[in-house]
Amino acid sequence: MSPRSAVAVRTLTALPPWLAHALRAQRGPVPWNAVVRGALAAGPLLLTAVLAGHTSLGVVAAIAAMLAGINDRPGSRRAAVRRLGAPALAGAAGLLVGTYAGDHAGPVVLTFLLTGLGLLAGGVSAVGPVASGGGTQLLVAAAIGAGMPLPDSGGARALAFLAGAGWLIVLRLALPTPGALAGDFRFDGERAAVAGVYEAVAALLDAAGTGQATARRAALTAALDHAQDALAGPRLRRYASSAAERRLHAQYAAALPLAEAATALAWAGAPLTGRAAEGPRRLAAAVRESAATGPLPAPVRSGPALRALDDALLRAADAFDQGVGSDLHTRRRGARDLLRTAFGAGGREYGLRVALCFGASAAIAQALHHSHWYGQHTHWYWLPATAVFLVKPDLGPLVSRVLCRAAGTVLGALLFAGFAAVLPRPEGLIALVAVCGALIPVATRHFAAQTAVVTVLVLSLVMVGGEPQASVGRIGETLLACALVLVVGHLPMPGERGGHVRARLASAAGAAHAYLVHVLDGLDGLDGLDGSDDRATRWTLRREAYRALAEARAAIALSAAELPALARHTEGTDEVAALLERLVDTTTAAAVHLDDTGRLDRRHSDRLTELLAELAAHQERVGLPARVTNLAAAV
Repeated sequence: MSPRSAVAVRTLTALPPWLAHALRAQRGPVPWNAVVRGALAAGPLLLTAVLAGHTSLGVVAAIAAMLAGINDRPGSRRAAVRRLGAPALAGAAGLLVGTYAGDHAGPVVLTFLLTGLGLLAGGVSAVGPVASGGGTQLLVAAAIGAGMPLPDSGGARALAFLAGAGWLIVLRLALPTPGALAGDFRFDGERAAVAGVYEAVAALLDAAGTGQATARRAALTAALDHAQDALAGPRLRRYASSAAERRLHAQYAAALPLAEAATALAWAGAPLTGRAAEGPRRLAAAVRESAATGPLPAPVRSGPALRALDDALLRAADAFDQGVGSDLHTRRRGARDLLRTAFGAGGREYGLRVALCFGASAAIAQALHHSHWYGQHTHWYWLPATAVFLVKPDLGPLVSRVLCRAAGTVLGALLFAGFAAVLPRPEGLIALVAVCGALIPVATRHFAAQTAVVTVLVLSLVMVGGEPQASVGRIGETLLACALVLVVGHLPMPGERGGHVRARLASAAGAAHAYLVHVLDGLDGLDGLDGSDDRATRWTLRREAYRALAEARAAIALSAAELPALARHTEGTDEVAALLERLVDTTTAAAVHLDDTGRLDRRHSDRLTELLAELAAHQERVGLPARVTNLAAAV
């Protein structure tokens, strides 16, 4: 770490969490492939529509491309279809509903309708990132459809919206990634994700016996989650249909026993030689280059975990040569599970807050609009659309979102005012839209930067659509939305605060329980267990446990960065998450030992009993399921 970076880290550490989060930005290389896609999306779509004489539809298509660009993240092409396509479908539906409601409903009915949509979209957003993106686009598009003065019908607007998002999806599928020369470029995202798993395994082995082991294990979990998502995107056929894809599936599956052995070695706490990590690094290089593995250095087989690592390396080499495999060790969530999440404690809290913010902002906007406070500018939809982004916890803690949104909007509006004074119309503004589209993938690293770029893009679209410059109105409505969301965010709600965090933590506890039960399944004296010894099921359960823990950790970190009045409602949940992580780590180490010796080591059983007892002490405090702690006697 450079001295400048060290100073920055110390400065952020000294600040209150809610302020430090607002100043923190993501780091990493520039995603040039996403930059190219952004430049070829909104701007060219708008230019084509202007030349064809359908400017208003071009504005809608450009908005859809912009929203899809915000969701355009690194990963596989197949996963991108779901990540971009599902929210686009929700946005088109919202635009259709909003257009007809705006044309035929009065202000009161329209406000109640938008509030109902907010309740639905908020609850669905608790299901996961893709559902959250769909909820966001549903509400934003509904507000635009109800308020943007366009001459086109609702059906035409919805088709234009789908065309705009669809064009970005086509670019995502068709354009090769720069530098992706090895193998079939269609699977470069999957290849990079699987290689990242092997690199994370090597990094964890290097960190064994050091203070970095916990962070490296979390990084391994993130790499496995990313690879699983990259490989599990939507498909027309049930199984991988090409040899290249089947090979990647086999390489991913071969990484799971390696990850298990590495976790067990890190849990043991003894440092390892560099030879142990060399094999996974060579496998990572083989994945990236679509090449043969070559000879792999074997670690010393002096203990159960090291023997498991050596066996996993041999199986990985065999899997790389055969290239046959399709099991991603994941289970599809059923409709009942999705409904339980959407209408559970977390979904209800999320839905009520979104509904209140969206409905209140729509009511205020309608009142200001019909009282002619806007003058000649009919931009009342800006207020509820802004409130949607501000109320979404996916984008950070509440105060951080408000500060970044306000700062980004002011900066973007001032920049646009300067550009509008000198650029020719409409060609200069269309070029500005294209530049902003290219900047979005970089700007998403910080919410304020993203807001500034999006503000310039949206104001450009408004002017191309025939309306006058509206920077001052954009600033005023954003500040009003910030104040509204801050007030609503601190209002008491029915039920217990922190429901989303507690729901995630309970889900993680349930997944850890299922994993522990399966590992203990082979032991004598455990009543009620079926004696199954299915390693594939074990790896599936381990993946579910670590993924659920990662989601809980992310929710807890966001809650901890809120103002103290909100953060206090989830105090202690980080301790429980840490206990659950140690429980899953110990379960993994015990599983590896059971495979080698057929029995539990005293160290493992004592540690499991100790962790279950500690979890029992937190059971009522954070609402853990009782079944998680009732296994202590069985161990």
